[in-house]
Amino acid sequence: MKHYAGLDVSLEQSSVCVVARDGKIVREAKVASEPGELVSWFGELGLDVERIGLEAGPLSQWLYAALKQAGYAVELIETRHVHAAFKTMPVKTDRKDARGIAQLVRLGWLRPVHCKTLSAQEVRAQLTARKCVQQKLHDVEMCLRGVLRGFGLKVGKVKKSEFETRIRALVAGQATLEGIAEALLSVRAVLAREFGGFERRVYRMARDDARVRLLTTAPGVASIVALTYVSAIDEPSRFKSSKMVGPHFGLTPKRYQSGETDFSGRISKCGDKQVRTALFEAANTILTKPVKAGALKSWAMKLAKRAGMKKAKVALARKLAVILHRMWIDGTPFRAQQA
Repeated sequence: MKHYAGLDVSLEQSSVCVVARDGKIVREAKVASEPGELVSWFGELGLDVERIGLEAGPLSQWLYAALKQAGYAVELIETRHVHAAFKTMPVKTDRKDARGIAQLVRLGWLRPVHCKTLSAQEVRAQLTARKCVQQKLHDVEMCLRGVLRGFGLKVGKVKKSEFETRIRALVAGQATLEGIAEALLSVRAVLAREFGGFERRVYRMARDDARVRLLTTAPGVASIVALTYVSAIDEPSRFKSSKMVGPHFGLTPKRYQSGETDFSGRISKCGDKQVRTALFEAANTILTKPVKAGALKSWAMKLAKRAGMKKAKVALARKLAVILHRMWIDGTPFRAQQA
């Protein structure tokens, strides 16, 4: 008889539930959240496990890859889909979650999530770390400005290279402020150095990736945008149509229709926020900078006059998502007059 398993993954231990084809629970256990432990547990189970399901999460891709390598049929399930299915549960525990996931896998009532390749995960890790350091660098500078403003010392507009000199000039002769500024400027110097290192690594990755070089032929799409997009898509063939990419990243309006009620709302914001942000920034560059984008920019400007600039930017971001996917599939650079 075929069996189905559900995993509720936690940091230290995962709850496992195995059910039979008729839905009867066959085996339950707590197993360490380690690939080797889980593979050994299923190996010693002595049952024909047709499919294993686990909710997408921080450890899921790691465990998914190990179970897949061991020869098991594994599915990553979309988090929001799992939460929606479990809303009726009066009591929520890890054990019950594992039972619920096992039943979802048995019934086939699930929405699978693509598990990224190791190379895509590495690119994403570099981009995430770069963004984190960039944000902290900005936070330190804003903190310095805020502290000095309380004493009537205004930094004003200043070049990055002149920021430290400007701060030291403002706090000169004030011992307390000099101590604060010295500490924060030291932190800023370290962050700036590390951010520069991330910048070099990221741009080197972009230069060495033929897919990124191809996508950067599109207007408004620089190295960071292209890398973010490529690492999120990973395998372009998983989309049957390029038009599916926009909704995948939450760039299409939500809709609710029931009886006489038919409501279209703002964009769904499903999927990868980093990609959505990157595409929006690319669209903003096209519409607000002197960028040559031919028919693409003309289309977006006409939409802006009719619906407003913000909606035009979102629509252009969605169109860019589709165009970039088609460029990638066809292996052809951007052609402005055909966009």
